[in-house]
Amino acid sequence: MKNFFGLLLSLVLVLSLVAPAANAQTSGNHDTSKDKSVHVQIVLFDGFDLMDALAPYEVFAAAGMYSGGAVTLEMVSAEGKRSVPSGMNGPALEAQAALDPNRPGIILVPGAAGKPAGNSEDAIPNILGQAMKTGLPDLMKQAVDNKEVTVATVCGGSLLLAIKGLLKDRHAVTNHMGMAALKAAGAIPVEARVVVDGPRLVSGGGVTSGLDVALYLVERELGPQIANAVEKLFEYERRGTVWRAEGVTPIDFTTSQEASKEVQPAAAM
Repeated sequence: MKNFFGLLLSLVLVLSLVAPAANAQTSGNHDTSKDKSVHVQIVLFDGFDLMDALAPYEVFAAAGMYSGGAVTLEMVSAEGKRSVPSGMNGPALEAQAALDPNRPGIILVPGAAGKPAGNSEDAIPNILGQAMKTGLPDLMKQAVDNKEVTVATVCGGSLLLAIKGLLKDRHAVTNHMGMAALKAAGAIPVEARVVVDGPRLVSGGGVTSGLDVALYLVERELGPQIANAVEKLFEYERRGTVWRAEGVTPIDFTTSQEASKEVQPAAAM
């Protein structure tokens, strides 16, 4: 009898899982965007920021789960399969393969974790400088030039591209402490949480903006229902308006003629 109830309970559990899936497939409101598939490569380099990489990884992984495998992802490095140490003496992550700039999909570049300034080995400028000496910049140039690849960055990841000259005259954002460096490298810095320049360049500001970058891309690729399901799972709502070079340009009251007009003194009587 005990075995019988065990089998019955198992059957109920299976049906409870299968029924919603079957209903979704037979629904008249089937969204063809769910039939899309996208591959995501998350780039690792020595000293990378864990949250920059892992927050988007979890978003894309959850989207893959909710979409029945429409999102596939892997962690990669310029050197190929290897253990990659994170910054701040954090744990290493395993790069599963070499970064492939010719594979259609999304390539996401995180920033570095370390001291915000200085010349020490664990300072972010030095970590990014070491990454520039690897094959990563050249691979990312190929990715930027590939019309079938969307390049996304989180935090200092945009600086890696900018130093290589890949963001010249492109709108982008990075951590607030790196905005001046972004401008000096030829990019057009925008104070927004997520910045989209054309359909194939997406950048995020500070560390936690990786969640917003990934959720934006999930909604863009698979639609709002999958993105909403991931938000509910994480108990997190995407923050900020995604900035695009579209629509009416707001008046800059700090530089506009209207704001800079001097009040003329009254004529002397």
